[in-house]
Amino acid sequence: MQPHERSLPQSYLTMDAGVEAAALARQRAELQAALVHRQQAVLPGRGGVMSGGSAQPQQQALQGEDAARANAIAALMASAASSGNVPAGGLSGSGNVNILPNAISSNSVGHVINGKATPSVSQGLGPPVAVLPGDKRGGSEDQDMRRNNLPLTTVQSVAEVEAEDRMKSIHPIEVMELSEHTSEVFMCAWNPRFTNLIATGSGDASARIWVINPPNATGGCQQSILLPHGINSADKKNKDVTTLEWSPSGELLATGSYDGVARVWSRSGELRQTLKGHRGPIFSLKWNKRGNYLLSGSYDKTTIVWDVSVDKGFVKQQFSYHFAPALDVDWKDDLTFASCSTDKTVQICRVGSVRALKTFSGHKDEVNAVKWDPSGMLLASCSDDCTAKVWDVNSSSTYPKWDFKSHQQEIYTVKWSPTGPGSKNPSKPLMLATASFDGSVRLWNIYDGSCARVLSRHRESVYSVAFSPSGDYLASGSLAGQLYIWNVRDGVVIKSFKGRGDIFEVAWNIEESRVAACFSSNVVSVIDFKRP
Repeated sequence: MQPHERSLPQSYLTMDAGVEAAALARQRAELQAALVHRQQAVLPGRGGVMSGGSAQPQQQALQGEDAARANAIAALMASAASSGNVPAGGLSGSGNVNILPNAISSNSVGHVINGKATPSVSQGLGPPVAVLPGDKRGGSEDQDMRRNNLPLTTVQSVAEVEAEDRMKSIHPIEVMELSEHTSEVFMCAWNPRFTNLIATGSGDASARIWVINPPNATGGCQQSILLPHGINSADKKNKDVTTLEWSPSGELLATGSYDGVARVWSRSGELRQTLKGHRGPIFSLKWNKRGNYLLSGSYDKTTIVWDVSVDKGFVKQQFSYHFAPALDVDWKDDLTFASCSTDKTVQICRVGSVRALKTFSGHKDEVNAVKWDPSGMLLASCSDDCTAKVWDVNSSSTYPKWDFKSHQQEIYTVKWSPTGPGSKNPSKPLMLATASFDGSVRLWNIYDGSCARVLSRHRESVYSVAFSPSGDYLASGSLAGQLYIWNVRDGVVIKSFKGRGDIFEVAWNIEESRVAACFSSNVVSVIDFKRP
């Protein structure tokens, strides 16, 4: 996600004066406390932020989940300031933090990672933007120092790595570039059934469905179907696409955006349903396996289960068990799901139940992602506390089955291998991958809790990982546009690709013949893959 315009979602704008004033006071207090906790100044160039505040934080454009959250609050403050309720310019005083609502723009081209700003590689600096906690993309001075101070015996020299990367580099003829978006591309998803289709979501307030010709990159792209989230430039404000996912049947695509609205499209690009119920940006969307329910998690601290089995979808149930923004959601089965939040907890909920089934509170900082294993028995979570945890939901214990503490910085994402019980590859052992801002990817043995592999070739924060459908390979993408494809069995890099900008997500097609990577430079690279 990225910086957005100041306008709030319509649900904020319709609040009466009393509610608005109360919400404003509460959100100002929450924001100021958070900002004081993470007061930071931007380092020049790539790398992030250091405490001390001597640089100029407003000179870098920030983006990510918390940039969206910051802008929602900044917009409310700006609106109130114009009516005399809040001093223009936003927060000041404690922590010496100043929000500049009139400087936040969806045209900003920098990005924020983990509350730390870096400029866009391809487009340079953007206008100043507010900084919020919980932003999940980026590096810091501490990260750079830890990385730079690694003993030489644990890492290859930069020259050695670059030489090996060139030898394993993917040939340009094997890469197709999709370049019709006009802003950063934050996510992509291959259709699970119609396997020549890939959907992408961008900061340009649109998603696209691309029809890719077989058999490889030389076939090119047959068609790009635009899914607009706004009619004109004014209507596109606050409609940056923040999440998307195909239905299990492959017939429908769900998108979530900063305006708090979920939309359901046909695979031919027709808007089928508009789902309004959240009062803040949507951060995560997931279909259940049956395809009749759509689950959303939002900045408004709630999760909603939508019944989309009828022509006009409706709220089946709204869950309000978190005390802070809900960052991720994932279904266990057709009725049970998990959610995580900046409130440091993981909740297990079930449609029809008036209370959470379980609450896991072992993390000490914001929980960034939750994922069920193929059997639905184990739940993985990862956090800004630098740990990943595996929870046995059938156990009466409130402690995790495994608590992985080897990473040195925040863990943004976790992914299960498509192997083991409940998967299409039951004879292969189940593994968990964790990706961290310390530049490493770790593969964990779930049977004994040991670290099976440390994949430490990246020199920047790793933001996305994806197992191939067979579970034999793992793709990882980092800042500075570096993509690697690893052999999971021995941890060896078999392919290397360097693109322009930063990689926000990587995804495999179902045939394991292509890998897609989304870039901050507004493009998606579709890379051919053949098993060695």
